[in-house]
Amino acid sequence: MNRIHLHLLSDSTGETLEMIAKAALAQFENADVVRHFWPMVRSQQHLERIVPELANNPGLVLYTLVNVSTREALEDHCRKLSLPAVDALDEVTHALERQLGEEAHGRPGRQHRMDDAYFQRVEAIQYTIAQDDGVGAEHWEEADIILAGVSRSSKTPTSIYLANRGYKVANIPLVVESPPPAILFELKKPMVVGLTTAPERLVQIRRNRLLTLNEQSETSYVEKDRVTEEVKFARRMFADNNWPVIDVTRRSIEETAAAIIRLHNERHARIKPGEKPI
Repeated sequence: MNRIHLHLLSDSTGETLEMIAKAALAQFENADVVRHFWPMVRSQQHLERIVPELANNPGLVLYTLVNVSTREALEDHCRKLSLPAVDALDEVTHALERQLGEEAHGRPGRQHRMDDAYFQRVEAIQYTIAQDDGVGAEHWEEADIILAGVSRSSKTPTSIYLANRGYKVANIPLVVESPPPAILFELKKPMVVGLTTAPERLVQIRRNRLLTLNEQSETSYVEKDRVTEEVKFARRMFADNNWPVIDVTRRSIEETAAAIIRLHNERHARIKPGEKPI
């Protein structure tokens, strides 16, 4: 197995850098990567404290540093240590400068500034947490997206991920013995999406959940025939209401969220100005 040290240096929270690294590393199944995360590097004094760690754990240095002097100092240290250093946003920024005909602002953390989009994300997160697991049906019409599915079909983590992208999301568990509130079938603004998964995989997830909680592992909750009926019940509801369905069996939360966002964007693209979603 190939093992490398990956140093991530950012003058902000490092969230963007981590996402870039994660996306790139997903292409290498056999790599053993030791990550060293260095956020909020905004001075050469801070950088000097990191350099010994670079020397003790040589590897690839990936960075997003907009301050010219700090960036040049890092690049100089990397040359002296014979370490490869890559500016994660450099090529994209230069391309945008050429297309837009203006110079980029060298402001650390600019993507995280407290603008309207920031407050929209905060509001979306607060809404989503308040409407988790079928709670707050009277507020569902305010949602952008409603996720429906049987227990342990990744509704809550997917909802939180989408909320961090600025979408107000409510989610509701589908239980055979307890039909969802009638309002679910009367919503106009939100897009309702059904999440489903293979019964075998669902049984495995539920068993692990029970073990984590130190609860009895042999109940109807994990009985295969029962779980299969639950999944069929949910699928019939999705089909009867013409809701889009996403099978999360082999999808990560990020992949599921990306598919939902695509559906949401396509839905709104079909709506003419002044019309309401249907």
